[in-house]
Amino acid sequence: MTGSASSLPRRPPRLQSVYNGTPLVFVTFCTHERQAVLASDDVHSAFCAAADRMAHAGNAVGRYVIMPDHAHVFLRIGIEGRLGQAVKCLREAVTKSLRLRIPGIRVWQPGFFDHVLRSAESYAEKWEYVRNNPVRAGLVKNADEWRFQGEVTPLSWHL
Repeated sequence: MTGSASSLPRRPPRLQSVYNGTPLVFVTFCTHERQAVLASDDVHSAFCAAADRMAHAGNAVGRYVIMPDHAHVFLRIGIEGRLGQAVKCLREAVTKSLRLRIPGIRVWQPGFFDHVLRSAESYAEKWEYVRNNPVRAGLVKNADEWRFQGEVTPLSWHL
């Protein structure tokens, strides 16, 4: 590989033609060996507190659903923001919360899945799919009954 990490652009060049400004990204991250440890009030509170802190760094957490073994999050990454740092912030807060209850737990599977949303239709479709995850998993009969979901900052899709 030529060049150093510091000489690489902050965003892949292909993304500059997809959006102007700040992207809306759909992210999914999973627990190590799909442990069912996330669907709890303490994890939910830690996640929301971290999401509030992220706003001060120019990033925003929009809608989210925390399942027992994974989380789906819609993020808007600020101009100077980095997706990996935003995910790291959320995951670290959840890890600290879990380790109070389960010392030494290995919480996360390495990496995460991300998808830059390219239209309002894509956003609406993804959200409808995500909000119904607890229903498909048999955890609730109606998506509105799932306690571990919400919206920290209202985000709309735009170019």
